[in-house]
Amino acid sequence: MEQAVLSAENVSISFGENKILENVSISLFDGEIVGLLGVSGAGKTTLFNILSGIYVPDSGRVTLNGEDVTGKPGKVSYMLQKDLLFDYMKVIDNVSIPLKLKGMKKKEAREKADPLFKTFGLDGYQYKYPNEMSGGMRQRAALLRTYLASDGVALLDEPFSALDTITKSKMHTWYLDIMSRINLSTIFISHDIGEAVKLSDRVYILSGRPGKIIDEIKIDCPKPRPENFDLSDEFLDYKRRIVKSLHL
Repeated sequence: MEQAVLSAENVSISFGENKILENVSISLFDGEIVGLLGVSGAGKTTLFNILSGIYVPDSGRVTLNGEDVTGKPGKVSYMLQKDLLFDYMKVIDNVSIPLKLKGMKKKEAREKADPLFKTFGLDGYQYKYPNEMSGGMRQRAALLRTYLASDGVALLDEPFSALDTITKSKMHTWYLDIMSRINLSTIFISHDIGEAVKLSDRVYILSGRPGKIIDEIKIDCPKPRPENFDLSDEFLDYKRRIVKSLHL
């Protein structure tokens, strides 16, 4: 049986008298994109903080490639909603921060990051500043930084939520293409049902208070997805199932 690259096993956590998550188990396999959907307050970000080692659960554990990494930050790369680029730093120095934190000198970090700018559609922006880029390009830079911080696994917290509809649609297409090339196994939080269906291999539904996994949906459509997948009856059927699970 294939081993998950990242998993939470029967994780529960409370803050004071408030139980936030109860017996939550999710898994991520090599090369997968997994969506995590749920209403506000269900505990999605709390679960990410546990997966990334920021929070220690009251019970349960987190494993990375079979190793217990519960409560060990720095093992799993985590990209927050905002791009968090430093406007006073050149883009190449922003994205290579994880390499410098690992002990690389500035020149060496730049040399490692530079070839990836073309892969991420950012070639020519290495020595520009973040305020010279569009919102979509800033998100690409943030994802490149996350990739450089990762060991093949990343958590993305609503990575496209700040973008307008047209830019978001273009980013979805780009994201699916780049993920197929760099083989970054990813779990991402979304409040957008269509986005989760379009991007994911599987979708977990987290609901209730305390939050529990109430459904796991496999998006059984091969990648690359058909050009008009999001207009197909199959796509709409997945959306209907998720809406039903969420009781919307």
